[in-house]
Amino acid sequence: MQRCRQTCRRMCDVCRRSGNLGGDQLPRADPTGNAPIYRKRKINIPHPIMSRQNENQETGTNATTHRKTSYTDKGEKHTRGRFVKFHHVTFWVGNAKQAASFYSDKMGFEAYAYKGLETGSREVVSHVIRQDKMGEHVIKHGDGVKDIAFQVEDCDFLIKTAKERGAVIVKEPWEEQDSHGRVKYAVVQTYGDTTHTLIEYLTPYKGLFLPGYKEPLFRDPLLATLPPGGLNFIDHMVGNQPDDHMVPVSDWYQNCLLFHRFWSIDDKQIHTQYSSLRSIVEYVDYNGGPGVQHIALNTSNIIQAVLNLRARGMEFLAAPDIYYSILRKNLKTAKIQVKEDLDRLQELKILVDFDDKGYLLQIFTKPVQDRPTLFLEVIQRNNHSVSATDQLHKPLKPRRSRLNTCLQLPPGVNSSPLGFGAGNFKSLFEAIEKDQEARGNLTVLTPTGQAQAFD
Repeated sequence: MQRCRQTCRRMCDVCRRSGNLGGDQLPRADPTGNAPIYRKRKINIPHPIMSRQNENQETGTNATTHRKTSYTDKGEKHTRGRFVKFHHVTFWVGNAKQAASFYSDKMGFEAYAYKGLETGSREVVSHVIRQDKMGEHVIKHGDGVKDIAFQVEDCDFLIKTAKERGAVIVKEPWEEQDSHGRVKYAVVQTYGDTTHTLIEYLTPYKGLFLPGYKEPLFRDPLLATLPPGGLNFIDHMVGNQPDDHMVPVSDWYQNCLLFHRFWSIDDKQIHTQYSSLRSIVEYVDYNGGPGVQHIALNTSNIIQAVLNLRARGMEFLAAPDIYYSILRKNLKTAKIQVKEDLDRLQELKILVDFDDKGYLLQIFTKPVQDRPTLFLEVIQRNNHSVSATDQLHKPLKPRRSRLNTCLQLPPGVNSSPLGFGAGNFKSLFEAIEKDQEARGNLTVLTPTGQAQAFD
């Protein structure tokens, strides 16, 4: 990871042009030595069954420059095939039972389906929870997202097109069936060790989840005594990329999967006092490469959701009070009015982002495992008529070109762009840096290119 040798705390254009770069990296945080041997275990969080009601969704920025790509820039259209929606997210973890219990306990998910020894699965133990080479992967990355599954139409065509354009096909299309119906799958490699599973229903599937899954063996009676999580569906997901990798990854999605770039942000607007997006560097170091940074979960009432999740023991990042002083000042001249009580939002540390048409409310959890990698977001959108169930977004974190890019599904779905709280990016990074400092991972580079902790 190259960084400026000068005392400036980010790599400036002058230093980059002059070639004044160092090659030192932060120490890799991967465990070494004798590692335990894990059986293959995974945890799935499926896209929930929804009424597909329209959500009011529109956002922009109150402090950060960003843009939406015009329709003339949408790029190539699909001639066949379609990405319909998120289907589920697969975590690879050391203990799937404990991980499923954590997300059920803290975030309000519920046991939904199970596959393991009792169902005839000798290699993989899978716990499915929902709301409204395994060992090597866990050793390298820790617990985290391994696969993002999409429900698609014409899986064969999508895989054929991706393969012709250079994508690595991990597993060619295959079919599974049981008494409830037939399903076709295929797996394609994306950034790092992350994969995408494409799922096509060949017949209306009437089973619980997918072929091979049965009812959970156990439902924790404690969960019924806790307040509901109030989370509706997967809104978007974010992947962190190493330096100079963001644009190639973005191009890959556009070329191989025919996704569309429609939203970007200039990272000059989100540099914090201390870092050049050091939280992304920390993520890549501790994750052992690129991967999924966070999963955003939609709610229709973020105040109640956050109250309930805190009551369940979920920890969230906290924005400083000065953020809300600036917010109140900016809202005085805004064309929109936030319906929620600002004092209540400040008390709960919920962030607000807006433009002339609408606003969003969002809050981020602390990392949900020992390594400072994956975390979750809770988001509420207002004043937009397009349902997020009809959309898919692939934000990719900034590289040295100072661009944050977002990808949209190809034509064929209702695809008006959604925002991602651009005005809150800087506040998010500052909140993450507070936790980085507590972990001793907030560093500055000396004139010789060596990393040292902030005093």
